[in-house]
Amino acid sequence: MKRKAFSILVLGALALSGSVSAQSSKINFVEYDLPNGLHVILHEDHSTPIVAVSVMYHVGSKNEDPQRTGFAHFFEHLLFEGSENIGRGEYMKMIQAAGGQLNANTTQDRTYYYEVLPSNQLELALWMESERMLHAKIDTIGVETQRKVVKEEKKQRYDNTPYGQLLSVVYENEFTKHPYRWTPIGKEQYIDQAKLSEFMDFYKTFYVPNNAVLVVGGDINIGETKAFIQKYYGDIPKGTRAIPRPTEVEPEQTEEKRVNFYDNVQLPAVILAYHTPKLGTADNYTLQLLTQLLSQGKSSRFQKAIVDEQQKALAVGAFAIPNEDPGVAMMFGIANAGVKPEELEKAMEAEVDKVIENYVSDEEYQKLRNQAENDFVTQNQRVAGVVQNLATYYTFLGNADLINTELELYKKITKEDLKRVAAKYFNKNNRLVVYYLPKSMENK
Repeated sequence: MKRKAFSILVLGALALSGSVSAQSSKINFVEYDLPNGLHVILHEDHSTPIVAVSVMYHVGSKNEDPQRTGFAHFFEHLLFEGSENIGRGEYMKMIQAAGGQLNANTTQDRTYYYEVLPSNQLELALWMESERMLHAKIDTIGVETQRKVVKEEKKQRYDNTPYGQLLSVVYENEFTKHPYRWTPIGKEQYIDQAKLSEFMDFYKTFYVPNNAVLVVGGDINIGETKAFIQKYYGDIPKGTRAIPRPTEVEPEQTEEKRVNFYDNVQLPAVILAYHTPKLGTADNYTLQLLTQLLSQGKSSRFQKAIVDEQQKALAVGAFAIPNEDPGVAMMFGIANAGVKPEELEKAMEAEVDKVIENYVSDEEYQKLRNQAENDFVTQNQRVAGVVQNLATYYTFLGNADLINTELELYKKITKEDLKRVAAKYFNKNNRLVVYYLPKSMENK
């Protein structure tokens, strides 16, 4: 429900947190399907007396009608209104009263709901998520309430936040055909125009068991948990509508695109955005390491060269967004006072060219491998991280066991791979250059 602003610095952290993860010891789980199509994954871990319950629906902004963008994100809010058996506004109160916490988030590819509670409250969380799936309260009162909430969020988190339009500007210009060309926040006028019947249709199409994965992890008994799941989810009808999946393929970009965007910011920013292959491909793994090389940590190349030595940027970063379909890798810099965007672009491009033209050193190569392994271990130290990763692996790649095996795919990446992939994707004909400029520079 509560979403962080898409500021430049948060974007970098978000992309890193979206990286797939594993840990040094094997993560055990069981998985099965209910007759209604709901996929279930259970992970038993008695190290702490807590349980995490999550449902990931395979619906994001890319599944929306272009004339109704923002629906997936709107539902992230709407489905906290309550249900036939949960009073309006009581959803969060019930979880918090039970000593738990909850949240939800939406991307271009999926919508994710979760609760973390004391383990003796497992049944409560399972019941409440089943209510969301079967008996969500979708009525005029809830829709009108959330219309106001979503529009206010857009105003505060995007329209009135420095660099808050960054993702929208990049995706709107980077994509011409694929539905990634709009971002999850969508257009508020489409939410205003939509009728109650349209919201009901969206719910009946996408919020069905055969379009979801239920993941439960923590201090649970597998047999008892299966019984609870059968009790609350076994009778939910399978969805009967065809679930729309986008089939559009973005045409190959053959020449550089350049865009100037003016906003209420004090300092210019430069964004270099490159088309990338989809999640799970070998080149995508390599691009994750390349962006890590450029911007992760104080000793990264961007930080050392552009911020510390040249002092041309206040902040820099690079990240490959882990999209289900072919997506984007972004590099950004916020210029220091008095530095022209052209100067900052040249400095960023110089560091990218070094990666294309030269092999990384043995020291840097080992550092990359160590960072990747450390990230994996850190992300799965908490049961909530394990649960989300299991859901993500299954939803996008159809293989939850990647939580145990994917680190090996990163370890297979060679220095030759890094150089080859950088040359393939970080070329000018495959990029969008955005100058994100203060409004005071417009018409000059």
